[in-house]
Amino acid sequence: MRVLIVEDELRMAENIARSLREGASYAVDIATDGEEGLYMAQSEPYDAVLLDLMLPRLDGLKLLKQLRHSKQHTPVLVLTAREEKESVVALLNAGADDYLTKPFDLGELLARTKALIRRGKGQASPVLTIGNLEINTSNRAVRRAGKNIPLTAMEYRVLEYLAHRPGAIVSKAELLEHLYDYNWEKFSNVIEVYISGLRRKLNDDSERQLIHTLRGQGYMLQ
Repeated sequence: MRVLIVEDELRMAENIARSLREGASYAVDIATDGEEGLYMAQSEPYDAVLLDLMLPRLDGLKLLKQLRHSKQHTPVLVLTAREEKESVVALLNAGADDYLTKPFDLGELLARTKALIRRGKGQASPVLTIGNLEINTSNRAVRRAGKNIPLTAMEYRVLEYLAHRPGAIVSKAELLEHLYDYNWEKFSNVIEVYISGLRRKLNDDSERQLIHTLRGQGYMLQ
């Protein structure tokens, strides 16, 4: 999953980014002003946006309104120091999906971000189930037929993204866009390597294949 943080306090943004990378294995980009944040949110396929309200060049509420006006439905979690009821109502009416009042606990932020991404993809439960495969997005544990399957961080990221779109064809380009940050060079065969590792581990001692390759189109988890 890929998350955009729009926060002008760079130290706070970096702390949040570290929490998301270490606690959920997300790819994370940071924008430090509203105009940059709006541009990135409209031009890159993020799975969630964490948005501060008090931003230079374009404040968070205006950014949110423009994002929704452009038909962007990416889940948005607003980070605000304002506690007035009117501000919360304005945020929700503008299209925010959730909010946290500063100062906040990074553990709560991580949990809310995970929940937003799940709901944005039509999944209410933290446990994704495909056949006899179970993926617990809370602790990143993977089991098939009751057997624990250890995965590398990147193998897990690929599997989780595919699991949020069961039965759908997911192209290599889409995987790269959602699994790597803005600075990643997206022309390589890394996806094939991770798919190969996943297929080997998931199909161990099982005749039924879960990950299917559709030549020239992409991959399907089914």
